[in-house]
Amino acid sequence: MPEGTPEPQKLLFVCSQNKWRSLTAERLFDHHPHYKARSAGTEPGARVRVTAGHLGWADVIFVMEPRHADKLREKFAEAVDGKRVVLLRIPDKYPFGDSALIALLQQKLKEYLLLLS
Repeated sequence: MPEGTPEPQKLLFVCSQNKWRSLTAERLFDHHPHYKARSAGTEPGARVRVTAGHLGWADVIFVMEPRHADKLREKFAEAVDGKRVVLLRIPDKYPFGDSALIALLQQKLKEYLLLLS
């Protein structure tokens, strides 16, 4: 990065399986100059299972449902301590890349981020 350019903000998106919601959210930020995004899931069969390393990397953690935040605090209390965890309240009913899911993510995220320029 050129000198004086701020580091991209690191966003972690978490859902259950890391196949639909969190992966779609991560893809919204591909090649975005101000954000780096990763995604992970809380369940054993997740595409990418969340680790303390993911949580430590992130500046902001976005979870889709209350149970995801609960699991992170239960399993990774130390890694989550002091981190901003944002509950998006997006139900598990949209397939990967669904236009309604993308619109919902953009609507909910604009409260927290300068979205997708």
